[in-house]
Amino acid sequence: MKPVTYIAGALVVATAMALAWARFDHWIDTTDLPPLVAETSVEMRDRSDGLLRVYTVEDGRWRLATGVAQVDPLYLGMLIAFEDKRFFSHSGVDPWAMGRALGQALWHGRIVSGASTLTMQTARLLEDSGTGSWAGKLRQIRLALTLERKLSKYEILGLYLTHAPFGGNLEGVRAASLAWFGKEPRRLIPGEAALLVALPQSPETRRPDRDWRAARAGRDRVLARARDAGVIGREAFETAHAATVPRQRRPFPALAPHLTDRVRAGSPLSIRHDLCLDGPLQRALEELAVARVSKLPRQVSIAMMVADHRSGEILASVGSASYGETSSRQGFVDMTRAVRSPGSTLKPLVYAMGFDLGLVHPETVIEDRPVAFGSYAPQNFDGRFRGEIRVSEALRLSLNIPVILLMNEIGPARFMGGLKRAGVDAVLAQGKPGLAVALGGVGVSLHDLVQLFAGLARGGEAVDLTWKPRDSAGVEGQAFVSPSAAWHVGHILSQLTLPGAKAKGRLAFKTGTSYGHRDAWAVGYDGRHVAGVWIGRPDGTPVPGAFGGDLAAPLLVEIFQRLKPELDPLSPPPPETLMLGNSDLPVPLRRFRGRQAVFSAESDAPVLAFPPDGVRLRLEEGMPLVVKLREGVPPFAVLADGAPLVTGAHRRDIALGPVGKGFVSLSVIDARGRSARAMVEVD
Repeated sequence: MKPVTYIAGALVVATAMALAWARFDHWIDTTDLPPLVAETSVEMRDRSDGLLRVYTVEDGRWRLATGVAQVDPLYLGMLIAFEDKRFFSHSGVDPWAMGRALGQALWHGRIVSGASTLTMQTARLLEDSGTGSWAGKLRQIRLALTLERKLSKYEILGLYLTHAPFGGNLEGVRAASLAWFGKEPRRLIPGEAALLVALPQSPETRRPDRDWRAARAGRDRVLARARDAGVIGREAFETAHAATVPRQRRPFPALAPHLTDRVRAGSPLSIRHDLCLDGPLQRALEELAVARVSKLPRQVSIAMMVADHRSGEILASVGSASYGETSSRQGFVDMTRAVRSPGSTLKPLVYAMGFDLGLVHPETVIEDRPVAFGSYAPQNFDGRFRGEIRVSEALRLSLNIPVILLMNEIGPARFMGGLKRAGVDAVLAQGKPGLAVALGGVGVSLHDLVQLFAGLARGGEAVDLTWKPRDSAGVEGQAFVSPSAAWHVGHILSQLTLPGAKAKGRLAFKTGTSYGHRDAWAVGYDGRHVAGVWIGRPDGTPVPGAFGGDLAAPLLVEIFQRLKPELDPLSPPPPETLMLGNSDLPVPLRRFRGRQAVFSAESDAPVLAFPPDGVRLRLEEGMPLVVKLREGVPPFAVLADGAPLVTGAHRRDIALGPVGKGFVSLSVIDARGRSARAMVEVD
């Protein structure tokens, strides 16, 4: 054959090959790719990037978006060594592996080994196509070649890591690692990494919860290949080979379910939400709520909140102790947002406003005795009267009458304005606010109550509590009381004794019990954090015997003990704070006198002629104590230590009968509600 013929033949072959390659190239370029972005689980992350909660996708699968940077390099090394050792060098199809697989199949008469690359497996996962037909295999080859042209190797790996099946409703290596090991796959030991490599090869038959022996056998084959490829050493192989495999799935994180549901509903298109919650603290408080509610009646629920009052960040929020329960405790109701009567927990704001208006000072003397405002006659919780008492003690004892006297001067409308400035969205049952709002005659939520106390802790400056991470620097709010008034209130409340407290330091706290024992409250703060507790029935029915001091206060103590070993010191008094004893106060502040002059000394007011104030009496055994009265309008009532001894007396010489030894506070009240008082010592 002449040289020209050779040249012509070569040109024909070259042209044919070029045309074939062009058609092949066009075939690859015109490939329709399946959707590369699939729905992945919505994730809630805490302030340290820990996983708070994860949701399933629409079909009930756990599928978490995963990138190469989110998995342990050891796992990636094992995966490539076992599944596709030339992954980073081939173009989607490994001709060496195909040749080996074809030769083994011809020699043995059956398929001995596969030739699918990780890219081909990814293509199959994206289309959810089978592997049994030649047409299916050809489609995977075409998709694999196209993927390699349009994506990087690490992007392809990311798709595999997100979609690989791991048995049941688990898809992707992150979901598998959380389900089988209870942790993210960033840090895996060799045995764990090998199991995660082995499971996608036969995800149902190797599920550890179904057949742990098959799971272990698959893991061990991966370990052997990794050892032979030099991915792990002999010692690591032997240790991992001797380790057991998990036999049960672990539950996915589901912390702060009420709050995370609310966050997701507020931004339904986001797949990741970063919250300022403290994951370990949230878990500890949820466990505490479950333990505590187990000792309470079946219908009773618990809610808790903790926040950093400097930044306003919510660190923990427990809406109930039984989120999934639809009966009895109604755990699906977020009781941190439910509007309930706050009992006595609003009294600190009443006193703070009274300080600001110049009505009283903590050392001001105020009377605790029967009073009436039209048809409204408030009573103390224990039904007793203490006579003259200092304002600070009245707040510590949570007396009702002194705070109502102050509310009468402040005015309910002004008080409601103070609540609004503090960020409290108070709800009135009906009509205009009355004096009873000071005793819980208004509806507030635990969230708003914690927000109010956060403002007091900040020196009377309101702060909006938030689940969004926030820098404490520059967080400012409007003032609702002065710094000195807020400090006075905190100082008074910090003198209360905490039940079972073990942490060092002082906690300013207030308890409350709503009318009919429907709600038990405790709210408190130190120099950094504020926390609140609510206990009651979600349906609003009474809980007999429930008191804030007995039920909620011990739980508040436990919250702070789980929060930190030592309380942060409360802030020092502002420079303008008036710190004087009663005798050194300006005359108008020494004794409280309201606009109606409820305690003004009228000329015909009753006088306790005997015994005089401060006297020491010697009474023989069984001898009655006789009181003598001047002035006043009968009938008279005589009280000893706040307890009525005689009522309806018309005589001015009244025998009380024997009284106990020690100091006795005697009070006489006439028909017009005017009183006289004396403190005596009976020997």
